[in-house]
Amino acid sequence: MRLSTETMIARLRDTSDGDTLGGRIWRARDAANLSAKELANQLGVRTETIAAWERDRAEPRTNRLFMLAGVLGVTPAWLIAGLGRAPDADAIDEKDGLREQLALVKKLHEQTGKAIAALEMELNRVQQNIR
Repeated sequence: MRLSTETMIARLRDTSDGDTLGGRIWRARDAANLSAKELANQLGVRTETIAAWERDRAEPRTNRLFMLAGVLGVTPAWLIAGLGRAPDADAIDEKDGLREQLALVKKLHEQTGKAIAALEMELNRVQQNIR
């Protein structure tokens, strides 16, 4: 069954969230708990570029749109047309929890390395005193 262009547009409107591309970029960035500067740094663009996208004064090129979707944890279809799942706050919270755990493990790893180095120095000192 072939659908007319008007039918397809009507279906897209029915499933869309009624927001603009810029509004969805802002919503996804907010849900990801990222500042415009942080997002700009991750994408390799200027903060002003993010602001222009969010205000619908400019649109990201296709390659940036896909990068943007990946960083924000949404699909390109959701960013473009509001189709599919909006940002999931629970998934974002879970990701933040994992980041906190990773930061803790990294800190513990660094402390362990320092402790090992200190023990090696002390062992060398003790061995030299024995000789």
